[in-house]
Amino acid sequence: MKTFRFRLTAIMMTLIFISVLTAGIALGQVFKDLHIKALEENMVREINLLQSTFSFKDTADEQKTVIEYYTEKAKELEELTDSRTTFILRDGTVIGDSEYNAEEMDNHLGREEIMSITEGTNSYGQSIRTSDTLDQEMLYIALPVTSADGAFDGYIRLSMSLKTVDEGLGRGWLLMIFTLLVLFIVVAFVCYRVGKSLTGPIEHVTKVANQISKLDYDARVRFIRDDEIGQLGIAINGMADSLQAQLKMIRDSEDLVQSVMSNMTGGIIMIDATQNIAVLNKESERMLGIEQHRVTGRPYLELKRHYELTKIIEASIEHRDRVQEEVRIYNPEELIVRIDGVPMNENDGSYRGMLFLLQDITAIRRLENMRSEFVANVSHELKTPVAAVKGFAETLLSGGVKDEETMRSFLQIIYDEGDRLNRLIGDILELSKIESKRSNLECSPVHLHSFFEMVTGTLGNAAHKKQIRLLVDVPEELFIEADEDKLKQIFLNLISNGINYTLEGGQVKIQASMISEEEGDEQILFHISDTGIGIPKADLPRVFERFYRVDKGRSRNSGGTGLGLSIVKHLVELHHGTLMVESELGTGTTFTVALPLLQDHSDEE
Repeated sequence: MKTFRFRLTAIMMTLIFISVLTAGIALGQVFKDLHIKALEENMVREINLLQSTFSFKDTADEQKTVIEYYTEKAKELEELTDSRTTFILRDGTVIGDSEYNAEEMDNHLGREEIMSITEGTNSYGQSIRTSDTLDQEMLYIALPVTSADGAFDGYIRLSMSLKTVDEGLGRGWLLMIFTLLVLFIVVAFVCYRVGKSLTGPIEHVTKVANQISKLDYDARVRFIRDDEIGQLGIAINGMADSLQAQLKMIRDSEDLVQSVMSNMTGGIIMIDATQNIAVLNKESERMLGIEQHRVTGRPYLELKRHYELTKIIEASIEHRDRVQEEVRIYNPEELIVRIDGVPMNENDGSYRGMLFLLQDITAIRRLENMRSEFVANVSHELKTPVAAVKGFAETLLSGGVKDEETMRSFLQIIYDEGDRLNRLIGDILELSKIESKRSNLECSPVHLHSFFEMVTGTLGNAAHKKQIRLLVDVPEELFIEADEDKLKQIFLNLISNGINYTLEGGQVKIQASMISEEEGDEQILFHISDTGIGIPKADLPRVFERFYRVDKGRSRNSGGTGLGLSIVKHLVELHHGTLMVESELGTGTTFTVALPLLQDHSDEE
C-alpha cells in the first residue's frame, strides 16, 4: 500500500513538473517576445525622434569629413540611447558607427533589417542575429530617414545587445526553478497527505482483512467515514462480526460434540473413506489401551493387536454394511465388547466411512452369569430342605414308622429343615431388599460396649456348646452413630461365622478402637478374630459373593445359607464403611470392619 502511495505521489509530481515546465517555457518565450517587441517600439520611437531633431550634415561634402561627423554623432547618440547607432546611405554605404570604424565596414544593403525595408514589407527593418563585430546576439532596428533639407537620405539603424534580455530571462528561469522546487516540496507534501488520506484507510482495511484471513476475528476497522471507503470498512466489520458469530457457533457445537464424545459411556471409532482412523473417543482409548493422538489419521490396522476387532472392522469396511458382533478384548484384563457398525453416507449417497460404537458389556455379562448362578444356587438351596421335609413327611404319612422315638427324630429333622428353609428365604428377601436400595438407615447413637454384651449374650449358648470363649475388648466410653438393628445383623453374622468355623476349645475375639484419618474424619475399627480352620487364599476374594462356600459340606453342616457375608458386605457399605478379611488355613480368620464415627446425612432427603 505504501508503494501505491509513493507511486501516486510520483505520478502527480511528474504531471505537475511537466505542466510547470511547459508553462515556464511558454512564459519564457512570451516574456522574451514581449521584451523584444517593447525594445523594437522604443528604438523606432528614438529613430523617429532623431529624424525630427537631429542636425544632418550634407553627405555630398568630402567623404572623410562626413564620416568623421556622423561617427562622432553616432557615439554621442549611443551614450544617450544606450544603443549602437549606425548611419547608412541608400546605397548601403556606412558613413558613421558608434562602435566600429565606418571606413572598414562593408556595404550594409544586404543586411536583413535593410532588405526588409527595401523590399517594402515593413515600415522599418528588424532582425536578430549575432554581430560579427561584437560577437553578441543583437537586435537591429533600421528606419529609412530623409532630412528635410535633403542633406541625408538613407537609414538610421539602432542595435542593442539582447544580453540584458537573456539575463532577465535567466533570472526568470531561476525564479521559475526556485518556484518549481518550492512547488515540488509543497506538492510532495500535499500529495503525500492526500495519498495518505486516500490510501491510509485502504491500508488499514487491508490490514484488518489480512488479520481476519489469519483467523483473528477480533480485528475491526476503527475509522468512520461517509464515503465508499467508510462503507467498505462497515462491510468488513459486518463480515468479521458474522464470521465471529458463526465461529462461536461452530466452536460451541464442536465443544458440545467433544464433550458428548468424551463423556460417552461407549467407545466411538470412525474410519474414513481412506480407511484411516478419523475419530477416537476416550472410552475407546480405555477399552483398547491406545492413545488418540498416536492413531488418529493412521490406518485402522493400527488396532491389529485386537485381532477379532480388526477382522470385524475389515469385513464391515469391505462390504460397507451394518455389523453387530461381540468380541473379547484383552487389555490386559478380558473385556467383552459389543461392536455396532454403520456406514456413513452423504445426502448425495457418497460414502464417507464407517462409524463403530463399542459397548463394554463385561459387567452385564457378569451380572447375567451371577443371576444365572444365583437362580441355580437358590433353586439348589431350596430344593435340599424341601426334599428332606417332603421325604420324611411321606415316610411318616405312609405309616411305615411305628417307633415313637424314630418318629420324633423324623419330626425334628422336618422342623430343622423348615427352620433352615425359613432362614434361607429370610436371607434372600433381606439381601434383595438391601440390593434394591429399599433398606434405609435409621441412625442413632450406639454404646458399643453394651451393644457387644447384648450380641455375645445372644450367641452365648452356641459358643458354650462348643466350649468357645467369646472375648470382648471394647472401650467403655466408645459410641458410634449407626442403625442398631443392621449393626446387630452385621456382627451376629460375623461372630456366628467365627463360632461355627472354630473347633471346640477355641476362641472368638471382638475388638473396637477409634482412629483418625488424614482428612480429619474419625472411624471405628472393628476386628472379629477367630482361631478356626481358616480360609484358603484363593477363596478370599470370593467369600462375600452370594452362596459362595469354601467347603460346601462344612457350610451346610454348620447350618449356613451362604448369604451371610454377602449381607454383611452390603450393610457395611450402606453405613459408608469398608469390610476386609485376612485368613490362614489352620490358624484362623480376622474380619475387619471400618465404620465412620458419624454418618453423613447430606444425601438424605
